[in-house]
Amino acid sequence: MATLNKQAQKKIWAFLALGTFVGLLLLPLFLSLPAGASGGAPAPAASTAPPVAQPADAKPVEKSRDIWYKTEGPVVGAPAPKTVDGPKDYPRYNFESRVLLWVANQQHLYYGSFVLAVPIFCMVIEYLGIITKDKALARKYDQLAYDFIKISLTAYSLTAILGGILVFTYLTLYPTFFGYLASIFRPVMHTYALLFVAESGTLYIYYYGWDRMREGFLKWVHVSMSVVLNMIGTVLMMLANSWIAFMQSPAGVDDQGRYLGNIWHVIHTTLWNPINIHRIIGNMAFGGGVVAAYAAYRFLTAKTDEERAHYDWMGYVAMFIGVCFLIPLPFAGYWLMREVYAYRQQMGITLMGGLLAWLFIIQAVMIGSLFLTTNYYLWQGLERMRGAERYQKYIKYMVFVLITCFIVWLTPHTMVMTPGELKAMGGQQHPVLGNYGVMSAKNGAINTIITTTVLSFIMYQRGNKVPTVKWAPMGNAFLFGLFTVAYINIIGLAIYGYYIPANVRVGLSVPQVATTLSCLFIGVLLNSIMLKGAKELGPTAWGQVSVRSQYALIMLATAFTWMMGLMGYIRSSVRLFWHVNEIMRDNSPWAFTHTIGFAANMISFNVLFFWITILFVFWLGSLGIKKAPVAAPVGQKVPVPAGSH
Repeated sequence: MATLNKQAQKKIWAFLALGTFVGLLLLPLFLSLPAGASGGAPAPAASTAPPVAQPADAKPVEKSRDIWYKTEGPVVGAPAPKTVDGPKDYPRYNFESRVLLWVANQQHLYYGSFVLAVPIFCMVIEYLGIITKDKALARKYDQLAYDFIKISLTAYSLTAILGGILVFTYLTLYPTFFGYLASIFRPVMHTYALLFVAESGTLYIYYYGWDRMREGFLKWVHVSMSVVLNMIGTVLMMLANSWIAFMQSPAGVDDQGRYLGNIWHVIHTTLWNPINIHRIIGNMAFGGGVVAAYAAYRFLTAKTDEERAHYDWMGYVAMFIGVCFLIPLPFAGYWLMREVYAYRQQMGITLMGGLLAWLFIIQAVMIGSLFLTTNYYLWQGLERMRGAERYQKYIKYMVFVLITCFIVWLTPHTMVMTPGELKAMGGQQHPVLGNYGVMSAKNGAINTIITTTVLSFIMYQRGNKVPTVKWAPMGNAFLFGLFTVAYINIIGLAIYGYYIPANVRVGLSVPQVATTLSCLFIGVLLNSIMLKGAKELGPTAWGQVSVRSQYALIMLATAFTWMMGLMGYIRSSVRLFWHVNEIMRDNSPWAFTHTIGFAANMISFNVLFFWITILFVFWLGSLGIKKAPVAAPVGQKVPVPAGSH
C-alpha cells in the first residue's frame, strides 16, 4: 500500500509540474488574445475619473459588416490594396516568382509536418514504455522514442531555416500582399513567435534531458514535457493554418478587406477546422511514412543482425502509425471538399468538376498506390512468422479485389478530348467507362480497398498465432460474417446509387463509411481479444524479412510526399487569380493556373529536393548512436534490440 501511495504521489507531482509548465509556456497566448480582440490595442486602465467629453466635431467610429459572419464591427484596418504589375508590388528576379514561393512554401510544409508529427509518436511510445511491466520491452520502447526524436531534432533546425526563407521570399517578391496579411494577423504574430521559442526550448530540454530523466518521478516529468511540446506544436500549426484558411475563405473583414477588430473571426474562418483536421491527420500519416523510410534506410545499411532486427521493428511501428492515420485521411479530405462546396459552389466545381478535376485523378492514383503498398508490406511481413504461410493462399484473391477497386477508383468521369474525338464519342463521358467515374462507384471502390486493408492487418495479427479461447469458432464465424456483410453493403450501396438522384446519392457515403469503420474498430478489437493468450507457432523473427518490404516502405513514404505536394498545389490553385479570395486580386504576370504537366513536374521536383535533404538528415541521425547489445531471449533466432542512448 505504501508503494502504491508513493507511486500515486509521483504521478500527482508529475501532473502538477505539467500544469505549471503548460501555464507558463502558454501564458503569452492568453495574454495576447484579449488585446487582439480589440484590434491589438492595449486595454484602457481602470479609472474612477469621469469620462472625458468628446469634441463636437469628432468623427464617429465607422462600422462595417463582416463578409462571412455578417456581424457589425468597427473598422480598424485599411482596405485590401489594389496591386499593379511592377517593382513596387511585384519585384522579381529573372524567374517566375510564384515558382520560387511554391518551392519555399512546400519544403517548409514538408519539414513542418514531419517535426509536428514525430513528437506525438515519441509521446505515445515513451508512455507505453513507462506503463509496461516488461523491462526489456520498456527499454525497446524508450530506445525507439529516442531514435524518433533524434531524427526530429535535426529536421527541426532545418524547418526553422526553411521558415525564414519562406518569410524572406514573401517579403522580397510579394511585399504588398505580405504587408496586408501581416496587418490583419498582427494581434497574434508575436504570440506565434513566442510560442515558437517556447517549443524550441521544450524540445531541446526534452531531448538533452532524456538520460537525466529516465527513471522514477523524473521520467513522468519527461513524458509530461512531450505533452507540452505537442500542445504548443498543435497551436502553432493551427495559427499557421489560419493564414491559409483566410486566403481561401476570408472572414473578420468587410467586402473591402478592412479588418473589423475581431481576431477570432479572422482565424476561425469556415474552412479553418476542416483544414486543421485534414492537416493533423495528414501530418501523422506523412510523419509515419518518413520515419518508416528512415528505418528502411537503416535496415538496408545495417551491418549486424541486431541492427536489422531493431530497424525492421521500427519500420513496422512507423508504418502502422502511418496507416492508422491514412485510413481516415480520405474521409477528412471529403469533409474539407464538402465545406469548400458549402462556402462557394463555384470553388467546389473548379476543384472537382472543372479546371482542377484531373488533379484528383492523380490524387486517386497516389491514394490507391498507398493502400496497395501497405497491403504488400503486410503480406511480406508474414515471412517473419512461423505458421503464417497458411494465409498465403488468400493473397491472390485480395490482390484481385484491390486491383479491380483501384482501377475503378482512378477512372475519370469525363475525358479531355479534341472536338473531333468529342463528336465521335458523343460527349465527354465515355459510354462505358464513364459509369465507373461517378462518385457512387468511387465511394464503393475506396471503402472496399480500406476494408480489404483492415482484413490484411487482421491476417497479419494472426500470422504466428492460433486463438485458444473457448469461443474462438464463434468469433471466427462473426468476423467472417462481419466482413461478408460489409462487402455486400458497400458494393450494394454503390450500385444502388445509380438509380437515385445525384443529390440523394451523395448521402450514401455515410452508411458506406460507417460500414468500413465498423470493420476497422469491431474487427480489429475482436481479433485482439481473441488473440489474448493465443498459442504461438513460433517467435516473430524481426530482421528476417525480404529487402522488398523495405523498398515498399520507401515507396510508401514517397507516395505520401508526392500526395502532400499535390494537395498543397490544389489548395493554392483553387483561389485562381486571387491572393485573398474575392478580396485582394493577384495582378502579377503569374496569375494563371499552370498546366497539369507543369504542376506534376514542379511537385516531382519538390519531392526529389525533399528526399535529397531528408537523406542528409537521416545520415546525421545515424551519427553518434551508441548501442549496448542485449542477449536474445531463448528461442529467438534474431536478437531483440534494446539499446541505450
